[in-house]
Amino acid sequence: MGKTIFILCILSFGYFYSLSGQTGPQVFNSPTALKYPWAGGMNSMQFGEIDIDLDGKMDLFALDRDGVFNITQNDVRGNRTYCFLNDGGPNEIKYVFAPEYSSLFPELYNWAIFADYNMDGKTDIFTYSPGWAGIKVYENVSADVLKFDLVASPFLTSFQGGGYTNIFVTYADYPGIYDIDNDGDLDLLTFSTLGTFVDLHKNMSMELYGIPDSLSFERTETCWGYFGESEESNKIYLDTCRNFSAAKSLSNKERHTGSTFLLLDLNADNLADLLLGDIDYPSLFALYNGGSLEEAKMTSYDTLFPATSEKTTLFSMPVSSYIDVNNDGVNDLLVSTFDPSLSKSQNKNSVWLYLNNGDNNKPIFNLYSKNFLQEEMLDFGTGAHICVYDLDKDDLKDLIIGNYGYYLSSYYDEAHFLHSIFRSRIDFYKNTGKSGTPKYQLWKKDIGNFWVEDMLGLTPSIGDFNADNLPDILAGNSNGRVVLSLNKGNFDFEISDTNYLDIDVGEYSYPQLFDLDKDGLKDLIIGEKNGNINYYHNEGNAQSPDFVFITDSLGKINVTDYNLSYYGYSSPHFFRLADGTTKLIVGSEQGLLHYYEDIDDNLGGEFILSDKLGQVLDTSNVSFDRGIRTSACLSDLNNDGTMEMLSGNYAGGIEYFGAVAEVMPGREEKTTQNTISVYPNPAYNFLYINSSKNIKIEKVEIISSTGILLRSFVPLYENYFTPIRVELDFIAGIYFLRIYSDNETVTRKLMLQDKKQ
Repeated sequence: MGKTIFILCILSFGYFYSLSGQTGPQVFNSPTALKYPWAGGMNSMQFGEIDIDLDGKMDLFALDRDGVFNITQNDVRGNRTYCFLNDGGPNEIKYVFAPEYSSLFPELYNWAIFADYNMDGKTDIFTYSPGWAGIKVYENVSADVLKFDLVASPFLTSFQGGGYTNIFVTYADYPGIYDIDNDGDLDLLTFSTLGTFVDLHKNMSMELYGIPDSLSFERTETCWGYFGESEESNKIYLDTCRNFSAAKSLSNKERHTGSTFLLLDLNADNLADLLLGDIDYPSLFALYNGGSLEEAKMTSYDTLFPATSEKTTLFSMPVSSYIDVNNDGVNDLLVSTFDPSLSKSQNKNSVWLYLNNGDNNKPIFNLYSKNFLQEEMLDFGTGAHICVYDLDKDDLKDLIIGNYGYYLSSYYDEAHFLHSIFRSRIDFYKNTGKSGTPKYQLWKKDIGNFWVEDMLGLTPSIGDFNADNLPDILAGNSNGRVVLSLNKGNFDFEISDTNYLDIDVGEYSYPQLFDLDKDGLKDLIIGEKNGNINYYHNEGNAQSPDFVFITDSLGKINVTDYNLSYYGYSSPHFFRLADGTTKLIVGSEQGLLHYYEDIDDNLGGEFILSDKLGQVLDTSNVSFDRGIRTSACLSDLNNDGTMEMLSGNYAGGIEYFGAVAEVMPGREEKTTQNTISVYPNPAYNFLYINSSKNIKIEKVEIISSTGILLRSFVPLYENYFTPIRVELDFIAGIYFLRIYSDNETVTRKLMLQDKKQ
């Protein structure tokens, strides 16, 4: 083996923010079932209030903007929508999940703002216009049923520069819509194309027609509010409309595109103040308007908003909505993440609700929840991958669920680029119901003990690998290999091989164990990032499987849609109907669930793509486009002779197609603390250690795989041991890193390799 070089020193240019992950022990013994278990999870959310069922009460619409970059239209596609009917009384928060209404809404892209532009009492929709870097508008024309007409397309225009041209808004910006001059019609605020100053597009409807029913805009200001934002950070400059090029940092890094606006009156002076979120930053800035209705001027700002409660800290790029959530006649504040990146934003605890204890003219916000709606869902952070298996051998099918990862923390590197850290695990939901009425309960977190391996993208499959009649877990992950965890009994597992059979499909392995050729032995099928499917035939026996590679193009399948993306992220699931015929469903990057037939006696041929999945599930008028990076499994979960389908998605949730099933939060369980993380792992050059804000690392030890202390380090000064570079001369292999802090001692397995692989 070669050598791996590490250097130890404190890097003073590192900036870290941290949020704790698991903290134990925790108790999960609520007797109440989850309200919306199968809603599908939430990551980067936007909210709007609209009367969905036309009962006169404002309901809640939600858009999850997690999507994949569309290479043909230069934007992000794959957004998910949610409808929640308001069933609450005065001062009550009570919503009913109603997915059947989602089909009544137009297709929305990247962002949506709900506002009644023509003042007819019906909420209209402003949304991004894909391919145009602009806005399109849907008018609410509902009568007996919710209905929208497209009234501004392909983009909304404004009179600027001598003619009517597109109001420029990118997919990474969230504009402001508000009656800024208080004349009765809605105006528009956007950042300029250079992203430093704010353009005001004044609605001229009242001036031209005397009624607020038109979308006639004119750009009247190019430095609204007399403030600017730094080109490379979220720094605010007041009382200026000057260029900031001289203020650029030494890194000379261009400012990222991306900001969010929410306009509201924060101090009862009848002037539009501004809540501003910025890409790569976790805070909301409140900018206070000290000007007039005729001329806005931001005279002060608050970086600790809201001052009356816990400051908003949401990586990355918080976006806000002003909505009456608890039916008290006063608007509350909903805040989530808006960053278009798939690997930066918080998940699971990414919807913060601040209840307003003031009024609409002078709100007083107090934090009520950090996981509003999410806490009542099956939500596994980012990504959800389901395996159905009777793990405890009680003749009831259980759920074993992996994910891409839970958000742990974020940090800035020396160039002030934002990075976020995630870690994956697999959880066990035991079926505590009966044969005909499944009911699931969280029974054990981190089944298989994968958490300590510090992996991403764990996707479980189940089989017996050592002939002890106990089900073991074979899991794929983001590095394209498969990891074996052996069952020692009583749900106690131990990782036995992190590179099982040296299998490597590139990136993002999605394994399934399934007897594909009906010879009585389970074969190994693996999907991958490139969108194809790998087939390993089992040429061993029932006591000792031996998987031999056959092909990387099983069924001639590749689910990559090259018009939309470069990759497919194929997640295969073979299943058999009651008559013994083999079928296949494959999840994909774009979110479409692909269904294939003509598999039996055709393993060397081309499987046939079919549109008959609805017949298998005994459903109709159901879209099988479920977001992005979908996965699915089918099984007769309630033994009624009809298949049910569970579908996972990148929002971290699961959707249930078929008969309903209750889900309970869990049972009492101790979980390990997760205040310290180590990355990258495997490492070959740089090694970082990250801790939460209140944890100080006192010492780090490098220990051999046989338990011998090799080196010990202490900080050069009183500070977090984050980030660090280590200079050691070790043979590549497995080591242990023991970290001593003022709060706990943590041991992490560390793999050193010759070079980055």
